[in-house]
Amino acid sequence: MQWGTAIVEGISAIGDLACFTWQMLGWMFTRLPRRGTLLTNFYQVGVLSLPVVALTGTFIGMVLAVQSYYQFEAIGLASRLGVVINTSLVRELGPVLAATMLAGRVGGAMAAVLGTMRVTEQIDALTTMGADPIHYLVVPRFLACLLLIPALTIMADFMGIVGGYFYSVVILGIDRAAYLHHSREGVVGFDLFMGIFKSFFFGAIIAIVSCYRGFHCQPGAEGVGKAATAAFVYSFVLILAVDLFLNIALDSIYFMIYPQGPVLF
Repeated sequence: MQWGTAIVEGISAIGDLACFTWQMLGWMFTRLPRRGTLLTNFYQVGVLSLPVVALTGTFIGMVLAVQSYYQFEAIGLASRLGVVINTSLVRELGPVLAATMLAGRVGGAMAAVLGTMRVTEQIDALTTMGADPIHYLVVPRFLACLLLIPALTIMADFMGIVGGYFYSVVILGIDRAAYLHHSREGVVGFDLFMGIFKSFFFGAIIAIVSCYRGFHCQPGAEGVGKAATAAFVYSFVLILAVDLFLNIALDSIYFMIYPQGPVLF
């Protein structure tokens, strides 16, 4: 009985989420929000997320250098360390970490704000005044996440590359010219495209899941807390799942363009 109830509730939740997404997309193609509303959300999602994304990217680049150096040094390929660091960042770690930081800092806040508005009946008040809450509350947040996460991904990539270069060249003493030469050979434009392309999907997932959880928040302070927690957990799991399938599809395209594969050594 419990398994059957869980399955039915899961299917119902998926259908409800699909209807929620469809209503949001319908407003995007009919009437966009006002400029002031968009700019406020762009500032909160993009500008305020830059410090944490930049800091995270820097430390990830240095951690990759620390963890990979001794293995590469043992086989005499320390100068190739930049290829592995930069490729890992632009293809995978940059977009995933930027999305994780966005889900934690922005997604949880979205769910908490909208959940509080649901609990205090502010969303019902918007409906009473003739304003559509999805158009007024969800669409600006969705556009902010969708359009600004690529910029955050590029920032994470750049700071990670700088962090990896600093630790490898300045602290570990790897030859600077060889490090830069091999890094430039190993990373191609399609690698950067893969990371940016995936980030659009991650931003959409964060916005949709977080807003949906906020709109369907349970009453009380405990319900708001659960909505914020569920928004991050579900977003993170979906990001990893979507990342897997996108990697499979994009890797097949990559090997069609570059049959020889990536130049790592």
